[in-house]
Amino acid sequence: MRLDTQTKTTHTTGTTALHGIHVPLITPFDRAGNVAAEALEALAHEALDAGAAGIVALGTTGETATLEEAERDLVTEVCARVCRERGGMLTVGAGASGTRAAEASLARLARWPQVGAALVTVPSFVRPAAAGVLAHFTRLAGVSPVPLVVYHIPYRTGQPLDAAALRELGALPGVAGLKYAGGGIDQETVALLGDLPDGFAVLAGDDAYLSPMLALGAAGGILASAHLATERFVELAAAWRAGDVPRARSLGHALARLSAAAFAEPNPTVVKGVLHAQGRIPTPDVRLPLLPASPEAVAAALKELAEIQ
Repeated sequence: MRLDTQTKTTHTTGTTALHGIHVPLITPFDRAGNVAAEALEALAHEALDAGAAGIVALGTTGETATLEEAERDLVTEVCARVCRERGGMLTVGAGASGTRAAEASLARLARWPQVGAALVTVPSFVRPAAAGVLAHFTRLAGVSPVPLVVYHIPYRTGQPLDAAALRELGALPGVAGLKYAGGGIDQETVALLGDLPDGFAVLAGDDAYLSPMLALGAAGGILASAHLATERFVELAAAWRAGDVPRARSLGHALARLSAAAFAEPNPTVVKGVLHAQGRIPTPDVRLPLLPASPEAVAAALKELAEIQ
């Protein structure tokens, strides 16, 4: 993967390839409402112990929009320390709707040499033309201290991009990959995965569609529900790589049901509810405007989790 271009060589991790399963960590809170740093560190270790290729800090799953700057720094520091110790790939969410603000957000990542890539969302609300999105990422790739993973999630950004536009982004020096969360699999998905720029990795971002995305050629996934069955998600990716279609199909369907249950209410509320029920985080709390998951949703997710073979 193209993770060693331009100024990117100053940031290294034990694994630099964008492949496999990456777990976007939740931000656990204690009973006082503060970031539970010890629980976060434990979750990071657990993900890597289970075979995840890396972790993602400050993604949507981490409730980044509700965190203060000092809390975001704490989360990044904890994850960087774990990845330094374990040699795991660390990707950190960064960026903004405005290009100047996004440049400033990326510049702060230079403080942590363990950061291997930045997950940067296509500008939301602004809704530039595809040419504007390309110009935005061209500027960011030119100044970022780490390679970029473009986060394409049109149902949040309001900015759909076709395969040709995504392919142009993938051809930019300094852009290493794409988190693809198009809300499904359509003709554009197939067209993109059928003709990727050299060194450009597509990671599935819609949890329920991981298995078909892998079958079509995705390199892996960034998946909130992988918190709950990391080893099985890793096994699914390995099954598709090995060509074990029967196992991949069976496991893929089971994990899709788990993912549907995990996203039955706004992410990451159900995931946090399950993690708390398992005793892995001190509270299931989220910050407004999110509300905690209902007991019924948590129970449904736990049921699906228990049935995975």
